[in-house]
Amino acid sequence: MHFEINWKRVLMSVIGVLVCGLSVGIFKRAELGVDPFQSLMSGLNVVIPINFGTLYVIANVILLVFALIFDRHKIGIATVINLFLIGYVADFSLNILTKIIPQTNLLGRYILLLVGVVLMCLSSAFYFTANLGVSTYDAVALVISERQSKVKFRYCRIITDLICVLIGAGLCLIGGYSISRVFTVVGVGTIITAFFMGPLIEFFNVHVARPFLEGKKKA
Repeated sequence: MHFEINWKRVLMSVIGVLVCGLSVGIFKRAELGVDPFQSLMSGLNVVIPINFGTLYVIANVILLVFALIFDRHKIGIATVINLFLIGYVADFSLNILTKIIPQTNLLGRYILLLVGVVLMCLSSAFYFTANLGVSTYDAVALVISERQSKVKFRYCRIITDLICVLIGAGLCLIGGYSISRVFTVVGVGTIITAFFMGPLIEFFNVHVARPFLEGKKKA
């Protein structure tokens, strides 16, 4: 049973990362704003125009070094899976979606955004419930909150999210984006993920992720 649970956690981590990468691609196709960390990555991608998946790995390796220096206990199998998979999955899913849906109206973009939010929250629930390590970005706020015991994690996360959004928007402007185009990176989707992901993740934790891991009766 212990072996089965371990493999189930690994499976949940893989599913979580793959679905999260898919949701990032959907967010990008909706062009209504992405989550705070992805807004930073999108801004970096504007000024460093290389493959998004490769850029994602490079940025996360830098954050990984930070986590290893200050608290290596936050790093696990899921961290490595996240580091090497999510950026390439996001890039691949965006390319596929662009071919399948070359053009869409505002209603279609909002539908894509809704699907992206649901999938991101579902994937996060699987990822967190598996408990095999956190993403390098999550580790930053966790390390800061634990080192500065007077500052709660949620406030550290708000600060890191705000910094990511501001830097991401600034890099887009430096890279030549118009104000209207910046809002495709930092927009309503960014606000939704910042304020409403928590309750949705908890919903999927209770009704999907934990029953999958522990069985319906135990959950």
